[in-house]
Amino acid sequence: MIVAFQGIKGAYSEDAVFSWDADASTLECPEFMDLFDAVRSGRADLGMLPVENSIEGSVTSANDLLFRSDLKVVGEVMVHIRHCLIGHPDAELADVRRVYSHPQALAQCRDLLNSHPEWQKVPAFDTAGSVRMIKERGTKEEAAIASRRAASTYGMKVLLEDVQSVENNITRFFVLSRDGSKEMGNKTALAFTTDNQPGALFECLKAFATHDVNITKLESRPWHGRTWEYVFYLDLDGDARQGKVAEALAVLKESASCVRIFGSFMKAVQPSIA
Repeated sequence: MIVAFQGIKGAYSEDAVFSWDADASTLECPEFMDLFDAVRSGRADLGMLPVENSIEGSVTSANDLLFRSDLKVVGEVMVHIRHCLIGHPDAELADVRRVYSHPQALAQCRDLLNSHPEWQKVPAFDTAGSVRMIKERGTKEEAAIASRRAASTYGMKVLLEDVQSVENNITRFFVLSRDGSKEMGNKTALAFTTDNQPGALFECLKAFATHDVNITKLESRPWHGRTWEYVFYLDLDGDARQGKVAEALAVLKESASCVRIFGSFMKAVQPSIA
């Protein structure tokens, strides 16, 4: 089983892969688009896509790609994110002048970073990639925010541990496949669009209320290429192929202008915060 993820060895997305399948082989991808291409082309069996963080919210670029893709969601993984400030083996905290990491990681550690105005905050494409980069550059003034495993992977030193601003920091991932799951699930992810007229959104959401279907997430995003039009992303309790959920979705398709059912799957177990 080959699972594609965005980033390099030591990334949190790789942690999610091993949480899903401890024996999986991994395929590193520079960008989210490369992950989608790897799964679509068959170079990877599955893709591990981060879609939401409990602190910073949705990973918008990932969700936008999902809406435009024909890949299916077949599973969900949650990873407890424990950020570390990582430097060179001979570095100390007082040496740090620049801190690199993925923009989401920098945002999740804003309390630490704001307490050090002398540090320059530099966005990078990946958490683990930031660690590898500062190792290759070889200056004690540079540090990175990533996981303890990333520090170990690249032979670097943890200067500070658990530097995220909120302890309960969890990232949710979708497992992507070319084919939908044949197994019944207890959660469904989808997106829809509406006509721009009074009551259109109400009519779409009413389908779930009248069929007693619980919406666990609702969010709107701009529809790329359609100025001032929006895509509504939903997570629901239940399987799209069964009972009241299937009936609600049939009604939704009559009211919405476009419906994309990403897939039904088993809910992830929320990691314990130790």
